[in-house]
Amino acid sequence: MPLTTLAPSNPDLFQSETGFWLLLSCLPGFGARRQQAIREHFPDFHGLLTSNAATLKAIGLVSETIEALEAWRRRDAVHPVVASTLAIHGDCVRTGTEILTLADADYPEPLKHIQDPPLVLYLRGDRNLLGREQIGIVGSRNATRAGLEHARAFAAALGRKGLLVTSGMALGVDGAAHSGALDAGFPTVAVIGNGVDQPYPYRHRSLSERIVANGVIVSEYPPGTSARAGHFPRRNRIISGLSRGILVVEAGLKSGSLITARLALEQGREVFAIPGSVHNPLARGCHDLIRQGAKLVETVDDICEELGAWWSTQGQEESPAPKSLVTAGLDSREIAVLEALGYDPQSTDDLCSVTGLPADQLMQSLLLLELQGLVDSAPGGFQRIA
Repeated sequence: MPLTTLAPSNPDLFQSETGFWLLLSCLPGFGARRQQAIREHFPDFHGLLTSNAATLKAIGLVSETIEALEAWRRRDAVHPVVASTLAIHGDCVRTGTEILTLADADYPEPLKHIQDPPLVLYLRGDRNLLGREQIGIVGSRNATRAGLEHARAFAAALGRKGLLVTSGMALGVDGAAHSGALDAGFPTVAVIGNGVDQPYPYRHRSLSERIVANGVIVSEYPPGTSARAGHFPRRNRIISGLSRGILVVEAGLKSGSLITARLALEQGREVFAIPGSVHNPLARGCHDLIRQGAKLVETVDDICEELGAWWSTQGQEESPAPKSLVTAGLDSREIAVLEALGYDPQSTDDLCSVTGLPADQLMQSLLLLELQGLVDSAPGGFQRIA
């Protein structure tokens, strides 16, 4: 059965490629394993619409799937699966959501080759960005201030290298990575576990609008779908599938970010991790990844080196700021406090002893340094972050 590209002048969803793939995404009993088995008989799935019920049963389809396919052929809009397919298309039109199917020429090539590629993606924003080389940044929803700063800084630096930052728009590291890219003037990709018309988390509704205007939001869930816990692990395979590598910024030992890292390894992607203080529980997941062979990352150049020389020539990453720039604008008291601090937490008693400052002056200096983004409070005292 020849299918056409759906256009305003050809509104017949039953005869379109878009309609066909939307139907496939709605079919009961048509999960990843079943799809792989069916491809042995029908590589592009189109034979499903031209085969009789006996053939479809012989290749392993259950009766509910066969009935839905036959209802589509009859254009039975009352059948629940057909009605759902038509409703999803109508919701996409109503909400301005684009539909990208596995058969489309601009479906991201790396994503095609994962074990369970989404049959359909729903988009808001610039779909052309999905063809760009991407690096995923993931991490804790309860990241430390240092972790958030790392996410922002690495996102901006990756953008300067010509790489697109992809993340999951969750609170914490994800949101910081998206914001870091956007604030530096670069687009970003957000892969979410709900409909693209449903801002989630609600606190990121403004960020969502920025990404639609200067990037793209992607989901395999149709408009109107609410966020559910089970959606996010599946969302993670798309983040890693789109990306050439995954950078884990901060993660506890039970963090969902480690799921993304594991999926990346299974998909043949690189995994990078930023080390942290041994006293920081959110560094333990990163340390565990490094012990398992993830690349220890201190600068963006570490990522480019691992991925190959091509990326290292795509832009000029800024070198770490020299000490004179870090301390520029500080008076001698703040400089003394900064130089006394290490990257592990130090108590105020120890800092008073090292600097010779009374407690009130020390606290004033620490507050000024914290406002400048050079110091952060931590369990046990304060630590330097720049």
